Amino acid sequence: MRRLLVDTGPLVALANKAERRHPAAVAFFDRFDGALITTVAVIGEVCALLPRHRTPLFLRGVASSNFTLVHVPEQELSTLAGLMDKYADRPMDFADASLLWLADALGITDIATLDSGFHIYRTRRGRALRNRFS
Repeated sequence: MRRLLVDTGPLVALANKAERRHPAAVAFFDRFDGALITTVAVIGEVCALLPRHRTPLFLRGVASSNFTLVHVPEQELSTLAGLMDKYADRPMDFADASLLWLADALGITDIATLDSGFHIYRTRRGRALRNRFS
């Protein structure tokens, strides 16, 4: 089964009809056949960016979908801090660091993102992430 990491941007576009990329996000997620994986940090970032009245509907949608939500274990927070230090010139935020950590942990290099930083980020093994959102 195909596995895809999902970043904040496509989820905000999917959940908010006022977003310019909303139609593209709807089409992308409608046609994707596989496992969608993200972190709780990404979900928190989406909720912070959505209009307040859209947040409950978004959370219900995630709860009833085929998303897998991953929590970053406490012992991995220093790893995320190291990633944020490494990419401080981008800058990398906590949600981005959580996805790069997850890419390493699960061996996944496919991602749906609107963030150009993911073209720069590399896994511990030096692998680039491939953006599948277009």
